[in-house]
Amino acid sequence: MARIVSLTRTTSETDISLTLDLDGTGKADIATGIGFLDHMLTALSRHGLFDLTVKAKGDLHIDYHHTTEDVGIVLGQAFKQAIGDKRGIRRFGQALIPMDETLAEAAVDISGRPFLAWSVDFSRDKIGEMDTELFEEFFRAFAFNALINLHVTKRAGVNNHHIVEACFKALARALRMASELDPRLGDAVPSTKGVL
Repeated sequence: MARIVSLTRTTSETDISLTLDLDGTGKADIATGIGFLDHMLTALSRHGLFDLTVKAKGDLHIDYHHTTEDVGIVLGQAFKQAIGDKRGIRRFGQALIPMDETLAEAAVDISGRPFLAWSVDFSRDKIGEMDTELFEEFFRAFAFNALINLHVTKRAGVNNHHIVEACFKALARALRMASELDPRLGDAVPSTKGVL
């Protein structure tokens, strides 16, 4: 069964089209108008082995908030649809990713109960032109729309670029693990309740 979803979302603030293939090879075609966000989404695609296409136009003349959050919303909605009824998936995933002096951890439960625990701090307000506070907004929008429980923790790090990149790579690897099909599980739902 193909786990591929294409979505569009248009508001007065953003216009986003996105295609996600959970069983891809890590190919990315990203154009949000925000260079650093493009870089992070490309890393997410590559290290999660998801094929991801994102085209976004937003009110960047105001700031980057709406575009960043709305891309997180649409990516989360696409992930939720692509994962389907969760039959046969591993459900849980975690990754601890080093990047030079930085160490970031992500843990995921594809539970149907959205939550974000964000334990990441920055020493600067911006990376290039992007506000560092927007990364928490992206991760929250993604987690709540994907209906996943997501914990992201900075264990070490001083370089803000490294911190963000390690967080995205950790999310990618944790999602890859959690969304993979478990051959021992068959088509069962990984829950004692029988549903997620």
